[in-house]
Amino acid sequence: MAELWIKALSGIPLIQPGDDLSKIIYKALEVNHIQLQDQDVLVISSKIVSKAEGRFVDLSTVTPSETALQIAQETHKDPRIVHLVLQESVAISRKAPHVLIVQHRLGFVSANAGIDQSNVGENREMVLLLPENPDASAERIRQAFDNKIGVIISDSHGRPFRLGNVGVAIGVAGLPALVDLRGQSDLFGYELRISIQGYADLIASAAHLVCGEGNEGLPVVLIRGLTYTQTNGRANDLNRPPEQDLYR
Repeated sequence: MAELWIKALSGIPLIQPGDDLSKIIYKALEVNHIQLQDQDVLVISSKIVSKAEGRFVDLSTVTPSETALQIAQETHKDPRIVHLVLQESVAISRKAPHVLIVQHRLGFVSANAGIDQSNVGENREMVLLLPENPDASAERIRQAFDNKIGVIISDSHGRPFRLGNVGVAIGVAGLPALVDLRGQSDLFGYELRISIQGYADLIASAAHLVCGEGNEGLPVVLIRGLTYTQTNGRANDLNRPPEQDLYR
C-alpha cells in the first residue's frame, strides 16, 4: 500500500543572516528523534533560506526609479517595493490596481517577484527577497547530509485560473523536478501520451499542508515514503517554455 509520512520539524529557531541551515536542521532532527533515510525529502521554506543568506532589504534605503513611480501609481503599491520587484524581474506579465504579476529572474511568473513582508521581523520597513540561487542553496544543504536525500526549497504561489495559494518548488536538488509518464500504460493498456508530473511542486504543496504560512514557525518539513530516481533536477525544469505558453 502506498503511503507517505509528512512531519513539520519542531525546534527550528528564528533564522539570522549567516546561520548554517544544515546544522540547524540536523539539530532539529535530533530534537524530533529522527534519523534521515535514503530518499527522504526535506522541504525548506524559501523564507528561512533567504534570511540565512541575508536577502533583507530596508525600504528606507530604496530610491524608486521613474518607472517604479509610474507603475506604483497604476497599481496603488509602495513605489519602493515596485522598484525592488522590477529589479528582481525580467518582464511584467500583468498589472492592475493592487496587482503586479512579473516573470522573475529565476524564470517563473509570480506576484511581486516573491518579495515578502510577512514573518520578516519587527521592523516594518524590512522586506525579504527570494534566495539568489535556490537550486544551489538546495544542493548545499543536500551535500551536508551525505547526498542521500532530496531537498526542495519551497515558496507559495497563486494560480492564474484558480483561487488560493499552493506550495511550489523554486529550488530542487537530488530528485527530479518533473516526472515524464509518457509511454507508460493506464489500467486498460492505453499509452499515456501527454502526462508529465510536476513532481517537485506536488511534494512542495504536500509539505505546505503541515508547515503553514502564518505564525506556525514550522519552516522545515520531512517527507518519507517517496520512491524516485536520484537525479540533478532543477526548478527551472518546471517553467513552461514561452513558445508553449498560450496565455502569456
